Amino acid sequence: MLSIGGIVGLIGQMPGGAIIDAARRERLVAGFAVAAIGVAALAYAAWPIFPVIAAAATLHAMASCVLGPAIAAISLGLVGPSAIGERLGRNARFASIGNGVAAALMGACGYFISSRSVFLATFVLVIFTIIALSRIRDREIDPEQAHGAIVRAKPDPEATSVLHLLRQRPLLIFAGAVMLLQLANAAMLPLMAGIVTTRSTQWAPVLIAACIILPQAIVALTSPSVGRKAQQWGRRPLLLIGFTALAIRGVLFATVTDPYLLVAVQFFDGVTAAVFGVLIPLTVADIAFGSGHFNLAQGVVGTAVGIGASCSNILAGYVSDHFGHSVAFLGLSAIACVGLCLIAFVMPETKPPRHARA
Repeated sequence: MLSIGGIVGLIGQMPGGAIIDAARRERLVAGFAVAAIGVAALAYAAWPIFPVIAAAATLHAMASCVLGPAIAAISLGLVGPSAIGERLGRNARFASIGNGVAAALMGACGYFISSRSVFLATFVLVIFTIIALSRIRDREIDPEQAHGAIVRAKPDPEATSVLHLLRQRPLLIFAGAVMLLQLANAAMLPLMAGIVTTRSTQWAPVLIAACIILPQAIVALTSPSVGRKAQQWGRRPLLLIGFTALAIRGVLFATVTDPYLLVAVQFFDGVTAAVFGVLIPLTVADIAFGSGHFNLAQGVVGTAVGIGASCSNILAGYVSDHFGHSVAFLGLSAIACVGLCLIAFVMPETKPPRHARA
């Protein structure tokens, strides 16, 4: 079941972005995507048999491929390119808070009521999400800005060509860097959870929960500041900080033996998550602005994210089984260092000059 969602989610990244670029009412598309997630949740609760669950997992994954680009497009259309950094920082803050609250709510429902009630709680949250979307008016969203387009006195087919966008060197370099990020990052927490479970069986659930909550808290606290600093410093310094934190985290996981100190190491996960939660859509907006295909570009990078995350667990699991946890963590850290070098020596700064976005 997890593989069905993962495969559909990977294949659907670019088509999902293209759908948002083609749509002229991003808010409506987002509403349909949220509603589809609600329908999937009801299906999970009401009829948990293989064909229904498989169909619901497919629907959920397809809706997620559309929803992410839609939120980014709405954000860009609301505030414009000059303020998108801070807006994305606020988005990341509220997403982190929402993740924490939802996890607590669903955990309580599953513990005190039943496991099926978790999906009913999801459906209730979907209703509130649709209400929130309804409070945004279509006239408040600039349709050209939402797609990363600009009004031109004379049409420029080359600048708005999909092939021109897909050949952009910064986009390809950034997609490669993000793939390396996920290749290094996705397997770290599962591997570490296995170590904590073997070293501290009694407290393992609490420690693992703390390892999840701590980065979310850091993201909630720091994401708006990341957005503001990205506007002041540019993108590359923060991308370097994010990769450096990831590399340090891998080395510490390889060397620290106390399971309680492993929780503290998750501070670096929070730094990486805060940086890339803001910088991925922001950098894509920089690269794709003027093409009218911002959301397709998001799909390209999203596909790279999916490939990296899918390969990470396979690679790290194999190395861990054959050479031990420490070697696996050091290998993941080395991959993060390759991404760091790619940003430092190959990736250009994408922050445009102020006058370009006036």
